[in-house]
Amino acid sequence: MPVVVIANPKGGVGKSTLSTNVAGFFASRGHSVMLGDADRQQSSALWLRLRPPAARPIQTWDLSGDPIARPPKGTSHVVLDTPAGLHGGLFKEALKLADKVLVPLQPSIFDIYATRAFLDELAESRRADKLQVGIVGMRVDARTIAADKLHEFVNGLGLPVLGFLRDTQNYIHLAARGLTLFDVAPSRVEKDLEQWQGICDWLER
Repeated sequence: MPVVVIANPKGGVGKSTLSTNVAGFFASRGHSVMLGDADRQQSSALWLRLRPPAARPIQTWDLSGDPIARPPKGTSHVVLDTPAGLHGGLFKEALKLADKVLVPLQPSIFDIYATRAFLDELAESRRADKLQVGIVGMRVDARTIAADKLHEFVNGLGLPVLGFLRDTQNYIHLAARGLTLFDVAPSRVEKDLEQWQGICDWLER
């Protein structure tokens, strides 16, 4: 049962956007998907309540008593949306469960250095425990100097940048309806699906 943890201790970097779309990707492949939300804001949980009955099912489970809890039996794929400020015991528990950790990161020098210690720890866990870690540049144009700087920074840690997701209203409009890029006609979100290709390939390895 693959467990993908979406994590970054900094708030407002796009964790819930990434979490819901990863869950949507797995569901589009016919998997039995559980999306857990350990964040106090409960953005992913709210999104699930907005999800229409006709969409491919994505389930959740109660994390109120235990921020990091194992999902119910019958689940084939798990996505866990974690809170800002993730550190200490909660961080270690999340890593114990995780097969893969996906880190949304905006290519701002302030965001990069705010997460430096977190990324260092992930890089160390990747070497010690063979944990798969990937970085996703959020709200960024891959052709910019900012994107180059992000590549330069994470490559120095030995962590791969899986893709860059542009700043588009598609994510906002779909989220408002409980949907993802993978729930609508590909022609409507063609450019965005192209940007997801590297992430999807990594998720399926």
